[in-house]
Amino acid sequence: MAAAAVGGRGERLSSSSPTAAAPQVDAGKYVRYTPEQVEALERVYTECPKPSSLRRQQLIRECPILSNIEPKQIKVWFQNRRCREKQRKEASRLQTVNRKLNAMNKLLMEENDRLQKQVSRLVYENGYMRTQLHNPSAATTDTSCESVVTSGQHHQQQNPAVLHPQRDANNPAGLLAIAEETLAEFMSKATGTAVEWVQMVGMKPGPDSIGIIAVSHNCSGVAARACGLVSLEPTKVAEILKDRPSWYRDCRCVDIIHVIPTGNGGTIELIYMQTYAPTTLAAPRDFWTLRYTSGLEDGSLVICERSLTQSTGGPSGPNTPNFIRAEVLPSGYLIRPCEGGGSMIYIVDHVDLDAWSVPEVLRPLYESPKILAQKMTIAALRHIRQIAHESSGEIPYGAGRQPAVFRTFSQRLSRGFNDAVSGFPDDGWSLLSSDGSEDITISVNSSPNKLVGSHVSPNPLFSTVGGGILCAKASMLLQNVPPALLVRFLREHRSEWADPGVDAYSAASLRASPYAVPGLRTSGFMGSQVILPLAHTLEHEEFLEVIRLEGHGFSHDEVLWTIRVNYLFLCCWAGQVGFGGRHAAVLGHRMGLTFCSGFLVDQLCSGVDENATSASAQLVFAPIDESFADDAPLLPSGFRVIPLDTKMDGPSATRTLDLASALEVGPGGASRASTDASGTCNRSVLTIAFQFSYENHLRESVAAMARSYVRAVMASVQRVAVAIAPSRLGPQIGMKHPPASPEALTLASWIGRSYRAHTGADIRWSDTEDADSPLALLWKHSDAILCCSLKPAPMFTFANNAGLDILETTLVNLQDISLEMILDDEGRKALCSEFPKIMQQGFTYLPGGVCKSSMGRQASYEQAVAWKVLSDDDAPHCLAFMLVNWTFM
Repeated sequence: MAAAAVGGRGERLSSSSPTAAAPQVDAGKYVRYTPEQVEALERVYTECPKPSSLRRQQLIRECPILSNIEPKQIKVWFQNRRCREKQRKEASRLQTVNRKLNAMNKLLMEENDRLQKQVSRLVYENGYMRTQLHNPSAATTDTSCESVVTSGQHHQQQNPAVLHPQRDANNPAGLLAIAEETLAEFMSKATGTAVEWVQMVGMKPGPDSIGIIAVSHNCSGVAARACGLVSLEPTKVAEILKDRPSWYRDCRCVDIIHVIPTGNGGTIELIYMQTYAPTTLAAPRDFWTLRYTSGLEDGSLVICERSLTQSTGGPSGPNTPNFIRAEVLPSGYLIRPCEGGGSMIYIVDHVDLDAWSVPEVLRPLYESPKILAQKMTIAALRHIRQIAHESSGEIPYGAGRQPAVFRTFSQRLSRGFNDAVSGFPDDGWSLLSSDGSEDITISVNSSPNKLVGSHVSPNPLFSTVGGGILCAKASMLLQNVPPALLVRFLREHRSEWADPGVDAYSAASLRASPYAVPGLRTSGFMGSQVILPLAHTLEHEEFLEVIRLEGHGFSHDEVLWTIRVNYLFLCCWAGQVGFGGRHAAVLGHRMGLTFCSGFLVDQLCSGVDENATSASAQLVFAPIDESFADDAPLLPSGFRVIPLDTKMDGPSATRTLDLASALEVGPGGASRASTDASGTCNRSVLTIAFQFSYENHLRESVAAMARSYVRAVMASVQRVAVAIAPSRLGPQIGMKHPPASPEALTLASWIGRSYRAHTGADIRWSDTEDADSPLALLWKHSDAILCCSLKPAPMFTFANNAGLDILETTLVNLQDISLEMILDDEGRKALCSEFPKIMQQGFTYLPGGVCKSSMGRQASYEQAVAWKVLSDDDAPHCLAFMLVNWTFM
C-alpha cells in the first residue's frame, strides 16, 4: 500500500506479490518517489494503466529521473496505482448509492406521511358515514361535520366556482392570481391528499427503480403522479421538462404565445399545444394553458400548469379547426435539490380529454389514468433518467455516433408516423377520392418539403419531375391479441406480411435516382434479412435498429413498362379476387417502381415486453440511405397496437412465436384449443399507416398499389392475430400441433416407410408412446427431422416440431430456407461427398457438426442421418435429414 513521505510518495512492496519475493528487493521496503517521478509515472499510467515489462524498461530508459528505480519497483507502483483507482471508483459508486438511498428514504418518509393523512381522512369519513347510517335523524338535524369531512368534489358542488372576469395577457396581476391558485392546487396533489392516489402494480421503489408511480381513483378527469430521483441539477431538469416535444411522443407542437416575468423572479407563459390522435378513428386534441415557473423558499423549483377556461378567467386561446379542446387541470413538476447533487422530482399530470367526443369503443384510451401515466408521466421521468445516464458517459457510442443522434432519429421516426396517421391539412395533406370502400384512407401531400422540414435535403425525385407523398392508413379492432406479442412477431417475421417489391420501391424512391441503386451487390429475391441493433433506452422499453434487406434489381424501362401495362390488369384483378399475403407479393413485383439490389430500413420498436405495462406497442420503420445522414428524408410507416382493456397477469410472456399449429391446424385442432383469454387484453385497436413517394403522372397507379398493399397487410396481420390469440394456442402454451392436411399425413408415412426400407429398422419413437398416428409420431420426435426438395438448390418443404425449433422458423416460412443456408462448410463438404451414396443406397450417416438457424443462431448435433424418401410408386420424392441430439450453442 501507499505511504506518504516528505518530498514524495512511498510504495511498500506487498509481501504476497511475486515481486516481494524477488532477491533484489527486501520485503516491506519503502520506495520513495520524488514529485517529478510521480508525475512521470502518472503520465504513463494515463496512457497505459498496465504496461508490459518491455514498456516499463523503455520508460526507465526514456526518463532519466527513473533510472535509480528498479523495474520491479515500478511494476509494484502500477499495481498499487491500479488498486487505488479501483478503490476510488468503488468508493464513489458506494457514495452515489448511499446518496440515492438517503434521498429515496426521505421520499418514502414523505410519501408515508401523505398516506397517513389520507388514511386518517378516510377513517374519519368512514366513521361519519357509519354514524349517518345508524342514526338517520342526524342527517337532517346535524350537518356541522359535513363541511369538514366531505371531499373536494362535494364541497365544490355546495359552493359552485365563481366565474372570474375575463383577464387578458395585458393584466399581469390577474394572471399572477391564476398562477398562484394553480401552484397551491398543484402542491396539494403532489404532496397532499387532494387526489386519492393508488400505486400502480409493479412499480416498486428503490435506488435503481424509475420511482413511485400512482394513478387517480374517483376524481374528475384522469390523473397520474410520479416521484423519482435523477442525477441532474434542478435547472437542467426544468429545462428538459419544459421541452415537451422531446419526450412526449404525442405532442405535435408547443407555441409559447406570451411570456410575462413576475416580481418573485418567476415567469408566466401562455401556451398553445397540439397533440396527435392515437388512431385514425379519433380527432386530435389541443390545449390552451397558463404555465407558471417559480422558486420556493427551500430552493425547489416549481413548474405548474392549467388550462385557461371560462371558469378560471384569462384570455381566450387560438381556435384551430379539426381539433377538440381538452383541459389541463392543475398539474406540473416539483423539483427539489438533493444533498450531494441530483434532484428529487414530483410529477403530476391531470387532464380531461373530453372522452365523450370519441366512439364508445375508444373511450378507454381517454378515460384510463394508467394510459396517461405511461404516455406522459412515466415518459417524462424515463427521458430525464436517460439523459442523466448519457451525461454520465456510461452509455457506449454505437456506429461512431453519440446517443443524442440516435434519440433524434427515434423522434423523427415517431413524429413522421404520427404525422402520417393524423394527416393535418396545414402540413399539406389532403384526402384522395375513395374507391368506394371505406376501409382504407388515402391521403396525399404535394408539399413534402414542408412536411419533412427545411433542415432535410430535398429529394431529387420531387424537384425534377414533380411529385409528393402518399399515405394509405387504416384502423381496426382486434380481439384477445396481446399487443406486445403481435408487434414482436411483426418485427421478427417480416416476410409474413411485407412485400419485398414494395420495400424496394420505397427505398429506391429516396435515393439520388429513383430507379438506380448503385454500389450494392445483387443477391436475388429477398435473399436475407439482417437486424443490426443501434441503440436502446435505459430500461429497454424502446430500441432502434437497422435491417438490411436484399432484393433483385430491375431497370428503369422495365419498371415503367411494368406499371403502365399491368395497372389495368391489377384493377380488374382487384375486383375479382381478394388480396392475401401471396397476392401482395405478385402485386409488389408488378407495381413496384423499382427493385433494389439491397437496402437498409431504419426501425423503431417499443412496448414489446409482455411483462411490462405499456400504453401501446409500436413498430415504425423507414428506408434509409447507407450513409445514415442526419438530414436524410424519412418516410416512416408502421403499426401501432393500443390495448383498450387492462392487461391481467398471465402466462402470455412464455407464448411461442411459432405459428405452425395455428396457421395449419385442421378441424381437430380447434377442439383442442382453450378459450381462456387470461393474461391478455380483451380488445385492442390496430393502426396501420404506409407512406410512399410518387411522381405526379403516376399518382393514381401508386394509390392503387398502396390501397391494395395495405389491404393485403391487414389481411396478413389479421391472420397472424388469429393465430397467436390465446384461444388458438391451447392450454399448454408454447405447444405446437402438426398440420392436419392429407398431404402431411401421406408425407409422414412415406418418411417412416422409406427409413425402414433403407436402414432395415424403424425410427425410434421412444419419447412419443402417446402418439396415435405416423404424423404425430414424426411431429413429436425429439430429434429434428427436415425434408428438402430434390433440386439443384434444395429448399426445405417440411419439418417436425424440433426441426422448426432448430431453424427458428414456421411451416409458412420454411419454404424460403435452403439447405445450403443452414449448413457450415464442413457440413456442406460431408454432404457433397456422401450424396452419391444417398442416391444409390438410399441413406447414409453423416458426422456431427454445426448448423445455423434462420435467425443466425448456431446449433450443434451429434450425428445426422440422411435418406431418400420414396413415394407410393417408389419414385424419389425428397430428401430427409434427422439431426440427433441437437442443442443451441
